[in-house]
Amino acid sequence: MKFTVGIAMSPLDQLTELARCAEECGYSSIALPDSLFFSEKVSADYPYTPDGSRMWNAETPWVDPFVAAAAMGAVTSRIRFYTQVLKLGSRNPLLLARQVGSVAHMTGNRFGFGVGLGWSPEEFEWCGVPFKNRGPRVDEMIDVLKLVLGGGMVEYHGDYFSFDRLQMSPAPTAPVPFYVGGHSPAALKRAARVGDGWTSAMIKFADLRSVISTLKDLGAFERPFEIQAVCIDRFGVDGYRQLAEIGVTDTIVVPWLFYGVGFDGGLEAKKDALRRFADEVIGEFS
Repeated sequence: MKFTVGIAMSPLDQLTELARCAEECGYSSIALPDSLFFSEKVSADYPYTPDGSRMWNAETPWVDPFVAAAAMGAVTSRIRFYTQVLKLGSRNPLLLARQVGSVAHMTGNRFGFGVGLGWSPEEFEWCGVPFKNRGPRVDEMIDVLKLVLGGGMVEYHGDYFSFDRLQMSPAPTAPVPFYVGGHSPAALKRAARVGDGWTSAMIKFADLRSVISTLKDLGAFERPFEIQAVCIDRFGVDGYRQLAEIGVTDTIVVPWLFYGVGFDGGLEAKKDALRRFADEVIGEFS
């Protein structure tokens, strides 16, 4: 099983050094969060907390995940990066295709594209995109992205997006893996249908096992398929072994939180936590 470092809500001036340290310690990837803006009021509950509240506030630092991947990729050579997850619904697929293809090139094919719909109506509406029919729109967006990133002269004519023959060069020299997020039945069907893997938000072990069973029933594992998990009730070597046993291929962890260092903690304390977790846990899975 692989281990990915979640860098959400860390000060931005720490990111490149955290990436260097994570690579040196044997972590597989960096998970890149996505947030366009913090709206003072929202008309929908955040779906991944018990009370629907957001875990961050207006002052929480965020960086565009493509910029972060390019910056961290420039100071590393092995570690991978993936969005976890980028909210597709409020974006334009052609603009995204240029960003994804660029980052894939700039990192030497070390980029994976984790995608989701997005949950905030304000994020859609204030970016000029209707919240209604977001599921079918995102399905078309994924089709467009894969088509354009595949290279060559292409065209597309769907219900939500339409364009005549065009080409973006250079195309990625290797396929960009798509990881589909979301816990709903529709999201799991989407992951099984078009994803190279499924990526979770915060989830308990029993629910995670149920999701993996559903994905199996949907035929996801008839091809190579990753399970990236943020499990909130299994920790330590024994806990991660339990995750591996049910089919998790990649565990997303925030090591500094395990050792009493907060999101806004100092860089050296976080690097010490990365090393300690690697010594105590990752070494057992090498």
